Amino acid sequence: MRLHLLNRVTLLVHRMLHTSSSLQRGVQSYTMNEGHSPLHISDVRNKLREIVGVSTNWSDHQQAMKDRTTLSSLLANQQEDLPSRRIKDSYVEILLPLGSQPILREKYLNVHNSVRFGRILEDLDSIGVLICYSHTKSDSHRRSPLSIVTALVDKIDMRRNIIHPDCDIKFTGNVSWVGKTSMEVKMHMFQNHNDIYSPVLDATFVMVARDSENKRAAFVNPLIVESPEEEEVFKQGEINKKRRIEISTASLLKVAPTADERKIIHSMFLNTLDSKTVSFRSRFLPANSVWMEDAKLKGLEICHPQERNIFNRIFGGFLMRKAYELGWANACTYGGSRPYVVAVDDIMFQKPVEIGSLLFLSSQVCYTEGNYIQIRVHSEVYDASSSHHSTTNIFHFTFFSEKEVPQIVPKTYGESMLYLDGKRHFDLTVKGVSTNGSPPA
Repeated sequence: MRLHLLNRVTLLVHRMLHTSSSLQRGVQSYTMNEGHSPLHISDVRNKLREIVGVSTNWSDHQQAMKDRTTLSSLLANQQEDLPSRRIKDSYVEILLPLGSQPILREKYLNVHNSVRFGRILEDLDSIGVLICYSHTKSDSHRRSPLSIVTALVDKIDMRRNIIHPDCDIKFTGNVSWVGKTSMEVKMHMFQNHNDIYSPVLDATFVMVARDSENKRAAFVNPLIVESPEEEEVFKQGEINKKRRIEISTASLLKVAPTADERKIIHSMFLNTLDSKTVSFRSRFLPANSVWMEDAKLKGLEICHPQERNIFNRIFGGFLMRKAYELGWANACTYGGSRPYVVAVDDIMFQKPVEIGSLLFLSSQVCYTEGNYIQIRVHSEVYDASSSHHSTTNIFHFTFFSEKEVPQIVPKTYGESMLYLDGKRHFDLTVKGVSTNGSPPA
């Protein structure tokens, strides 16, 4: 029964990804023949430090960041002053040799004898930044005047449930779309089975360029396309941008739920009323259900210098890993069995996390359907001097449990909005249907 359910979810995800993945693989197969030599995963962060010009030492690192202020004069005053780049210019291949170098496995191994997905999130974040620096590099500058940071994880679609810890992994990626100061990055992960690299996941990140002090936006090189396949990928980037704007405009924090959504919430509310008392205040929990307020899990992280990125802030990949692990634990306790990640989407990096911060993470089961669990993780930092809490990130994870899970039931209006927001994310990532009933771009 367990294997049957996992096969069902794998088939569903494969169908959902077929159209978009075929486009991505079109450019990928084109660029993989360019003779690139894979970079070892351990060299990615070192390469980034070299590009930015910072040290691995904490005290030296602080001084190096101060020295970067002199690079501001190298920034372009307008995008037209920068040379255009091709998609192949930013293409990278990164090797994670878990099979051929077993010493790496322990860092990536989980208790279920598979690869920790949180570690993969960390790697994707670093690789995405490296890809963007490959797009914006200048042979005349020893150090890049740009500070490139992750703005959004648009989506990560899983194509396999299990990532094996004894097989080599390869990441590939390139810039797929460019605006004035932002870049969309497509990344793919493959795993070697019998000398054949099979697809594991497809990821889309949005990165932004800032000045050398990370205080204001900076222009990036425009992108030119050289084939019909590349043209399609670039057009998809434009569509993705439009979709993100539409989703933001329709946010439940800005506008009321749709008529269909209001019906869903009202029906759930009526289903929790006690027919004997005929009172709106008398609520009871239906069978095989859980109140939303009872499906939370919280955590706290002290942000030490060890987790800093090349710009002296807390590494975004670390934040994603911690949020994912808390969300996974919440899905595990809620479903009563091992959950498998199906999709990650719409992770917005609203504010950088400073070293020394107290980072509060709050995980909430916000929507369920069959074996699926939609998790929302909210992160905020605490400023001890002002006693002020401020939101830094919102994370959305879709999990598939080994067995059918109880229905989550909101009790308050605020929880009802969380429920609808979770349903929207679930419908987009799993069903491929947007709020208005049309398929997503």
